[in-house]
Amino acid sequence: MNPRTRTLLAAALALGIAAGPAAPAAFAQVTAVPAEAGVHTLPPAGATALRAAIAGLPADDATAALVRVGGTDGSWRGSSGVHDLVSGRPADPAARFRAGSVTKVFTAATVLQLAGERRPDGARKLDLDRTARHYLPDLIPAAYGQITVRQLLDHTSGIPAAQGPGDTLEEWYAHRFDLQTPRAMLAAATAQAPEFAPGRSQHYLNINYTVLGLLIERVTGDSYAHQVGERILRPLGLRSTSFPGTDPRIRGPHNHGYQVFDAPGGGTELRDVTVWGVTDGWAAGDIISTTADLERFTQALFSGEVVRGPLLEEMFTLPASSVRTYRTGEPAQYSAGLSVMTLGGREVWGKTGGRWGYNTAVAATRDLSRTLVYSVNSVDAKGHDRNATAMDIVVAAFGTPKAG
Repeated sequence: MNPRTRTLLAAALALGIAAGPAAPAAFAQVTAVPAEAGVHTLPPAGATALRAAIAGLPADDATAALVRVGGTDGSWRGSSGVHDLVSGRPADPAARFRAGSVTKVFTAATVLQLAGERRPDGARKLDLDRTARHYLPDLIPAAYGQITVRQLLDHTSGIPAAQGPGDTLEEWYAHRFDLQTPRAMLAAATAQAPEFAPGRSQHYLNINYTVLGLLIERVTGDSYAHQVGERILRPLGLRSTSFPGTDPRIRGPHNHGYQVFDAPGGGTELRDVTVWGVTDGWAAGDIISTTADLERFTQALFSGEVVRGPLLEEMFTLPASSVRTYRTGEPAQYSAGLSVMTLGGREVWGKTGGRWGYNTAVAATRDLSRTLVYSVNSVDAKGHDRNATAMDIVVAAFGTPKAG
């Protein structure tokens, strides 16, 4: 048995997740799904790299991985790992999962759609250059009165994060079923002093998209989830994508998610964290989806089916070069809903997401020559370091990151 797998399963057995004989400890095979009719597959070298990226699961960083690569260069689909550590049966390649901050792409697209629409009096339903307080005067205090909608979209607002239920993973776990409301989170955030003047720096925080969700509801008189459903999910046929609301479960077929915790007396243990409320994420991180649905969404978004004309360019435009990342001083890398990296010498735009037990990403080149969607059942999905399996998938799909 691979030492990485031994480490993970020893922790699982210590907690009682995997009981009985050692059969569940065996590696699940990498399953490559044949391409659909009329879709050509990746060259052998690309397919081999992707198979290698997800081989050997479960391991010490992940229990399963689902991958879809598409685009004009060819397609590949594969899965590896296990549905759960108790049964050890293979991961379901069509499983639903928590997509975390990939939700922000849907939120940004909805805001940009509204910015392109007119009211009966001819005014825009939502003006990116107007202040958020113009639309939410009862929720945004004067100290934050100069923040524009665009600055919320690209995380240059200066609004600090709302305080969570604690500072440790155990405290978050103890409060995993607490219900949060977007208004309460905004009130808690704006009760603090701004981190910086609007537009001066960039700090990626969920609170920006919590405000955007409230803007969507105020402008439309409808719920955020219903607006995204009517504007994006239904038109694109994304039938396996949903918003859980206050339900902490994942409805429909899904692979279990696990998280490493410190064990009493030393060492670590795994806990099944599949059931965990996401009301703290809301418009910034609550969506549930599948790799097939997210691939369809990515292709439609990049090709102009979801957001049209100049407004689509907002998603591929970074803040001015003078805007630097808060505290680190690095160049800004977030646009309206997306971020950008240079991989294999190409610009790749996309979005990652993390909820306990699940890491997700959507990514593509602007010309859609290559697209990638993955869900990795990471055992430290919200850790500071990038998940090793996820990074292997990204490199296999696009190439190595630009140095320095």
